[in-house]
Amino acid sequence: MKKTVTAVLIAASAQWACADGLKSLEDFMRNAHSGRADFTQTVTAPPKDGQAQRPKLSSGSFEFQRPGRFKFVYKKPFEQTIVADGKTLWLYDVDLNQVTQRAQAQALGSTPAALLASAPDLAALRADYQLEDAPEQDGLQWVLATPKARDGQLKSVRVGFEGDRLAALDILDGFGQRSLIRFTGMQVNPALPVATFQFKPPAGADVLRQ
Repeated sequence: MKKTVTAVLIAASAQWACADGLKSLEDFMRNAHSGRADFTQTVTAPPKDGQAQRPKLSSGSFEFQRPGRFKFVYKKPFEQTIVADGKTLWLYDVDLNQVTQRAQAQALGSTPAALLASAPDLAALRADYQLEDAPEQDGLQWVLATPKARDGQLKSVRVGFEGDRLAALDILDGFGQRSLIRFTGMQVNPALPVATFQFKPPAGADVLRQ
């Protein structure tokens, strides 16, 4: 009898732990209108010829303001800036001195950026994603987000929270490549200047419009 009760309590505890993920996501969508953090990104390609690929590491800073504005600034190992200003998505490669300009509505779709900046609330997010609780891991509560559109390159995203603070994105694409982004020093609702999400191609840069 004691073993049965213990098993039931363990199962219930596990279920409650998982349930924290969706609650954290709901709180984040409702309360975090803007944010700022540093990030590290680890990209792991699927095995090639049976051999594991060496992960690629990068780092930088991240800012967002809902709806529809965000900025990734990659500082290491190569400088690159990605800015969404609400209408246009800009990608600036410093080494190539090249800017790619795309209509934001067409470029984002069911991407991780929609989880962070585009959807105004959880209901809007559910329109594009199937959301479900995932097991707690690494001290974080996780939500598994699977795009409802099957024709995109994104297969799934796990969103990790520490309380109601965004802590990680674990992205799996249709080619089996995994990108793990971990956020540190997350500031919620900082006052971000309007210029944060404005981008002007540097003088002399090649601009590609797609």
